[in-house]
Amino acid sequence: MTADEDAPRTERADDPPRTKPGDELPPLEIEVTRTLIVAGAIASRDYQDVHHDPELARRKGSPDIFMNILTTNGLVGRYITDHFGPHAVLRKVAIRLGAPNYPGDTMVLTGTVEEVSGDTATVRVVGANGVGRHVTATVTVTLPAGGAA
Repeated sequence: MTADEDAPRTERADDPPRTKPGDELPPLEIEVTRTLIVAGAIASRDYQDVHHDPELARRKGSPDIFMNILTTNGLVGRYITDHFGPHAVLRKVAIRLGAPNYPGDTMVLTGTVEEVSGDTATVRVVGANGVGRHVTATVTVTLPAGGAA
């Protein structure tokens, strides 16, 4: 063995966080703007009027336009990769929508690691806004080397 092999592993600043069940991810606040809602709908090719036309959304019973499911799905994925780093790989994202995300509100995403098996973690994510719980998600993510305890 060389001296390097005997040396204990030290964590570097750019190492991904070590992960274990029960760990809580820091909250992420996302301002729900009209631009975010419309841009997310356009980017995901969702041209339903309730995602870009306030008057038509009101005629259909909504107080305003609201975020589409694909934008929410992308924000949940971003939350996970922002925490675990750019080398984390999303394997499965299962979401359930609740209260709509309307312009002018703030959605706060929180997460809890439920399970870690080898280099894979399962994280429960909740996104809440002023109306209530917008999204509940279960995300399976492969962690970069060193990311699991």
